[in-house]
Amino acid sequence: MLTSKQKELLLFINERIKETGVSPSFDEMKEALDLASKSGIHRLITALEERGFIRRLAHRARALEVLKLPESAVAGSSPRGRKDFRPALVTAGQPAAEASPRTVPLIGRIAAGLPISAIQQDNGYVNAPDGLSDSEEHFALEVQGDSMIDAGILEGDIVICRRTESASTGDIVVALIDGEEATLKRLRRKGASVALEAANPAYETRIFGPDRVAVQGRLVALVRRYD
Repeated sequence: MLTSKQKELLLFINERIKETGVSPSFDEMKEALDLASKSGIHRLITALEERGFIRRLAHRARALEVLKLPESAVAGSSPRGRKDFRPALVTAGQPAAEASPRTVPLIGRIAAGLPISAIQQDNGYVNAPDGLSDSEEHFALEVQGDSMIDAGILEGDIVICRRTESASTGDIVVALIDGEEATLKRLRRKGASVALEAANPAYETRIFGPDRVAVQGRLVALVRRYD
């Protein structure tokens, strides 16, 4: 039997390896489990290793391998601090031609891959998914690239975002880099730095100073068109 903290850490390590291809740092584990020090993480890692759930890979930094998961693990469960977006798909036809109380402006394309220049232009409107708050301002972008496929976001999807300049660790956001390049990534805060994390192991996490990244919106829904 695992304690709740041991199970929570094991699931966090497993999800991070699935998303990025590498195990999380001890600082990231400490933050995810809301522990006061890294010594607690060391004890949990040792306990998981002794019980045969993980093993440390020799001669490699931050190298852990998950050998098994507890039978009681629920697929898709995440520890505190993890907000893993799994889109509820809305099947849509052609974009709406005119604005209405239940439409969202489609303002351009966003890179889910290497950042591209943000181009804001009038591309019409898309129908708003059910449950979207009318009291908040939203915008839509067409996804270009495959860096978020493990979060269920595919090239050609339409992401619906709420306009905001703030976001929590784990949110998927539209981030503006150096005032000129926009990308769709998961936001991680590491001390004074900001990490933009892909959901595809083929892409590396990029880390920036806090003054280089401006949040433009937070992902709240996704529309997929089937032509």
